[in-house]
Amino acid sequence: MATDAGTETRTIGPVAAPSIDRFRPLLGLVVPAALVVVWHVVVATGVIAAYQLPTPLRVAETLYGLAASGELWGHVAITLQRVVLGAGLGIAVGVVFGTATGLSRTASDLLDPLLQSLKNIPSLAWVPLFLLWFGIGETAKVLLIAVGAFFPVYLNLSTGIAAVDEELLEVAEVYDLGRIESLRRVVFPAALPDLLVGIRGGVGLAWMFVVAAELIAASQGIGFLLSDGRTLARPDIIVGSILLFAFLGNCSDVAVKEVRDRVVGR
Repeated sequence: MATDAGTETRTIGPVAAPSIDRFRPLLGLVVPAALVVVWHVVVATGVIAAYQLPTPLRVAETLYGLAASGELWGHVAITLQRVVLGAGLGIAVGVVFGTATGLSRTASDLLDPLLQSLKNIPSLAWVPLFLLWFGIGETAKVLLIAVGAFFPVYLNLSTGIAAVDEELLEVAEVYDLGRIESLRRVVFPAALPDLLVGIRGGVGLAWMFVVAAELIAASQGIGFLLSDGRTLARPDIIVGSILLFAFLGNCSDVAVKEVRDRVVGR
């Protein structure tokens, strides 16, 4: 600020506001934490009976006991294995069909109406058919999960390829790129964001379908643990299993989202 002649002039800059960026990742914990508090209150005050909904502490104790005995890790491992195999298979087949229908109008006219119809079938509706075809082994479970992962990948990639900018295709023609080279250097990179969105959705649906898959005469898995809790009338096991699905599904979603952001950012 300016003062009388002969005195020192000082400029006071704006005071930097404290940044909240470092706390931003914690914002996602606010609502879950609030829900846990509400959950505890409604059970502790008797609004909901404890035999219908156990307290958060009771659920945590149950999960800790299962983890300490080693039982929980076996269920988690087999469920993760089924999700990885099923999602991987569904994504691979989705890429094949999405590429075919995205590149060829004829293939789209032939296949898309059928696939759009199959997409609307609920996961549990597939269970009796898969039991009949594949029995009660791992094949039926993995294929059911693959069905869930397939459709988001197929739909997003097909749409993304069909929507590739004509100017990009003209550039490929100018440089006289062959069919394979055009796909590798122009079409697939342009459709990559759509594919990654589809993969994210496919992984999410894989976690939803694994519940139905593990109801197919399973003897291990988080879905089996959920069913076992129902049979034993143990709401702490039921709620704990649901929370495990939520946690693991969210972890996989964050991982896929991180990959998508890094790849698209390049």
